[in-house]
Amino acid sequence: MMRTRQQPTAGCLAAALALTLMAPLAARAQLGPVETVVFEAPSVGRTMRYDVILPAAYHDPTRATERFPTLYLLHGAGDHAGSWRSILGGAPGVSDHDLILVLPDAGDSYYVDWAESDSGPAGWERYVVDDVRQDVEARYRAVPRREGRAVTGYGIGGHGALAVGLRNPDLFVAVGSQLGELLWAREAADRLRLDGLALPPASYAPEVEAARGQEQPGVGVPGFSSLVERTPRGQPFTTPAEAFAHDPFRLVILVDRDRVPLMQLDGGGTIPSLEISQRLARVLMDADLPFVFTQRRGGRDRADWGPMYDDVIAWHYRVMRQALDRADAAGQ
Repeated sequence: MMRTRQQPTAGCLAAALALTLMAPLAARAQLGPVETVVFEAPSVGRTMRYDVILPAAYHDPTRATERFPTLYLLHGAGDHAGSWRSILGGAPGVSDHDLILVLPDAGDSYYVDWAESDSGPAGWERYVVDDVRQDVEARYRAVPRREGRAVTGYGIGGHGALAVGLRNPDLFVAVGSQLGELLWAREAADRLRLDGLALPPASYAPEVEAARGQEQPGVGVPGFSSLVERTPRGQPFTTPAEAFAHDPFRLVILVDRDRVPLMQLDGGGTIPSLEISQRLARVLMDADLPFVFTQRRGGRDRADWGPMYDDVIAWHYRVMRQALDRADAAGQ
């Protein structure tokens, strides 16, 4: 592994650029117990699920009143909360931190509040920041303030994490994206400017459509288990302005500089994905905003993602721990 320049601490004001060559896949770790929570989510008008992985220290009787920072992990398109188990099972250090991991299920919602929905309430951003967050903080000993929260994810979950975090900067101290589809909202805005639809209707061959209608193993959410059920019907945006309001390239410039969460970007996978992450990194450097960028060799095979999430989880934990320590020292 090679790095050029160290990752910044939470208080660093200079952007950092880190180049990482992906290390060989480490031996699979034994993932700790995963708790599944089924609850009512008003923002989407239905019963939903999220998974939780608690640190060993959570059950230590000598720490029975202690609260722990929380990292929200957002899955990609076609996946669900349970998809994280195989990814994190390849992250040997996932249990090394006194950190609560929360894995929300959000279907193929893109983590936005849909402007038009033919499939019932579709407030998927509010679902993450209100429904899931509030349920977690009522049910578990999670730190209920900004310094103790971070959000990250892969694919469309990477875009969602940046958009959700940057649109709610008072809730999250750090945000991240791994191989994120960072142009999704911008491309939707471009289509709307050309009098098209933000999300064009997709057509599938009969055999593919039949497969999309079958229940996905491991989802565990009745009535929300097939790809057809898990894909909202309607439009996420109806105007270019709505789409641009979810564009990470714009959000990093518009958010109050004193409240911009620290950002962590992982590039890799495909050349276009890497180049898009590099473009956002350049925007952050030009704006003199603090961030960490990691460029990885490979990444297409999710069997390689375990070591990536070892780094990601450790970084987010370190940022939250430092922010909490500073706030405690200041008596906040």
